[in-house]
Amino acid sequence: MATHGTQEIESCFVVPSEKTPEKVLWLSPLDIVLANRGGLTPLVHFYRRDDAAAAAGGFFDVGRLKEALAKALVAFYPFAGRFRVGGDGRPEIDCNAEGVFFVVARSELAVDDVLTDLKPSPELKRLFIPRTEPPSAVLAVQVTFLRCGGLALGTAVHHAAVDGHSMFHFLQTWAAFCRDSDTAMVELPCHDRVLLRARSRLAIHPDAPSVFCPRLNLRQPSASGLISAKIFAISHDQLATLKQNCGDASTFGVVTALVWQCACVARRLPLCSQTRVRFPVNIRRRMRPPLPDRYFGNALVEVFAAAAVEDIVSGTLAAIAARIKGVIGRLNDDELLRSAIDYNEMAGMPDRSDNGSLPEAELRVVSWLGIPLYDVMDFGWGKPWAMSRAESLRGGFFYVMDGGPADGDGRGAAVRVLMCIEAANMEEFERLLRSKFVYARI
Repeated sequence: MATHGTQEIESCFVVPSEKTPEKVLWLSPLDIVLANRGGLTPLVHFYRRDDAAAAAGGFFDVGRLKEALAKALVAFYPFAGRFRVGGDGRPEIDCNAEGVFFVVARSELAVDDVLTDLKPSPELKRLFIPRTEPPSAVLAVQVTFLRCGGLALGTAVHHAAVDGHSMFHFLQTWAAFCRDSDTAMVELPCHDRVLLRARSRLAIHPDAPSVFCPRLNLRQPSASGLISAKIFAISHDQLATLKQNCGDASTFGVVTALVWQCACVARRLPLCSQTRVRFPVNIRRRMRPPLPDRYFGNALVEVFAAAAVEDIVSGTLAAIAARIKGVIGRLNDDELLRSAIDYNEMAGMPDRSDNGSLPEAELRVVSWLGIPLYDVMDFGWGKPWAMSRAESLRGGFFYVMDGGPADGDGRGAAVRVLMCIEAANMEEFERLLRSKFVYARI
């Protein structure tokens, strides 16, 4: 993508359309541990111009977007608040209705200019993701009109406020109000974060250190340690073949096993060394009693699977996927989950910003499988053609997500993998992935 500028046309704060609770929102241990985890989650969705929709009422009418956002913020009022530090030194959200920072911009780029090589980059973030104004704001939005008549919708949300499930619940509500503000059905979020409060007497399960890892072991890469990011697509047939050879493993399990194995080989790790892959698990339905499906906040517990490099490099994908499944299965133990909350409470907020890359023996995978990255994002002018994180340049991180809209044959990809790895190792990683199956690049 060539370097282009973005011209800001307007910026303002959108506040809730009705009075909202004025209170301080306490953050759970699962929120606090993310307080310095890279700050914002930058997402961008791209829309092609729909001439019929534009003729009917103006393609992505800014006034309509703001009005719908103001209505959505009534139920999702923490997004209109501000982060602050309480008297005990603990971060919290002041629900003061000061509003979401909202930017309107224009770019000389067209949708096709971006989609020819869509991948996270500082340039993508610079063009389409709003700055956080003020820095304590929880959420910021940028609407960028493109030369072709299309549009980029960028959002930046603090991870300490919500996880992906909560963020897309909000986006779904905003889009529904924008499509039809009179009949939109709102599934109210649950703001009771005390449901994930640590116990009064912290009790750490003896297995906790072998399962949980709230802290990231990040390091600053050397001057020559450039990081490369690429997106790969796995077709339905390719995924079916992988799963056929892995028994009852889940999509997440087989794809993570594949990436873990390819990365270990590409990085040429010593066979006698240890490697691990870490990942957050949604515990809404694993708690006893279960959390409300619409629990608003972070309901993710970070776990890891570890093995000798030799076992990963020479093992079957079925065996590696079974190792991952075994770790996830341990979270069906409610006592272990309660211990995870206590464990995170003891870990507290990191004393530094979690920037940098993981050691080469480690990976971290984030699953967006099952999160409606596309389907809920119809604001009345059609679904997006593509979406991505706008920036992800931390080595050893990768994201697994559903494939997105169908292509010309009506099928499209089954899964997309956003891989961030050392630039020196990306070519070999790509070759190894190709050797497993012929993939389609996006």
